[in-house]
Amino acid sequence: MSNDFNSAMRRASELVRTGNPVGATQMIQAALAKGGLSSPSAGLNPEMKALGGGKIGRSLRETLAGLGSLPQSVMPTANVTEPPLPEGARFDGGTFTCAQGSRDYRVYVPALNGASPNGMIMMLHGCTQSPVDFAKGTGMNTLADQHGLIVVYPAQSRGANMQSCWNWFGPADQTRDAGEPAILAGLAQQMQRDHRVPQGASFVAGLSAGAAMAVILGQTHADVFSAVGAHSGLPYRAAHDVPSAFAAMGSGGVRAQKTRPIPTIVFHGDADSTVHNTNGHQIADGAATGPQVVEDGTAGKRSFTRNTILSADGHAVMEHWTIAGLGHAWSGGNSAGSYTDPNGPDASAEMVRFFLDLPLKDA
Repeated sequence: MSNDFNSAMRRASELVRTGNPVGATQMIQAALAKGGLSSPSAGLNPEMKALGGGKIGRSLRETLAGLGSLPQSVMPTANVTEPPLPEGARFDGGTFTCAQGSRDYRVYVPALNGASPNGMIMMLHGCTQSPVDFAKGTGMNTLADQHGLIVVYPAQSRGANMQSCWNWFGPADQTRDAGEPAILAGLAQQMQRDHRVPQGASFVAGLSAGAAMAVILGQTHADVFSAVGAHSGLPYRAAHDVPSAFAAMGSGGVRAQKTRPIPTIVFHGDADSTVHNTNGHQIADGAATGPQVVEDGTAGKRSFTRNTILSADGHAVMEHWTIAGLGHAWSGGNSAGSYTDPNGPDASAEMVRFFLDLPLKDA
């Protein structure tokens, strides 16, 4: 891309962060028009071809939607109706504050009858979603009842991102001691103490931007989280600014450095037009190495391929599920939430199974 285009992208990113997504969209459209890319044309450079080739108008909208840079009026509306609670369960709310900032959160506590939980899962929502919407769409609270789990749902601040996306593409939010990773890890540690979570039994999962942030947390805070679940996400440091985020979402990011192995379960649809499924392959490739067991199957109305890497003692340390025909949506999710597809394998149940099958490690 040209320097002018990159400069426009940087200014657009600042407009998004300061609450002016309409201005950001107009700036990007003007930059495309200046380069002769406002309508289908031949001779597109490789970066723009990676974002959709001749269908540049549609691709721009889809890509901006994935980053949360379009006005709310063109985005799905999150369902914020409170879910019903079983007797004895709680769905509490609070705010966590540390030196790096603060975030609101919801935490689901099943009826444990005085017992300690079996583990904890931090669930990171996608763009435009809320903790309540994400809880309803993934059905994770019901699984928490079944397995005795604490589930914490952080809420992205509109002040940090106008469309409630976790800022996975910013360098300041990709390191251990700064930005959103430090806030989220601090919240997880508080929840571990408050709810007597067993050592080594805390996990993090997310959708889209939330999945990309879950991958970041797995790399920056492996002492806090023992495994990662990534649905329709991107690999660690797949981008360093808005232009590189566009490219990563369109055709897959390039990891800036070697990643540390961490048990990871990946779900991605092969029809995802918002975050290309190459990203799912890259997350899986960075999670573990070794011989793979490949299984083809069908669950619900969708077929899938599952690649599994086993440890020396026989438990799965990486699972990569590619779902045929699935778009940018949580596989097997409940339609009461946004960005869900009830027709495929139950990603929530499979993630819980994968997490709880792992041997406990010292945190």
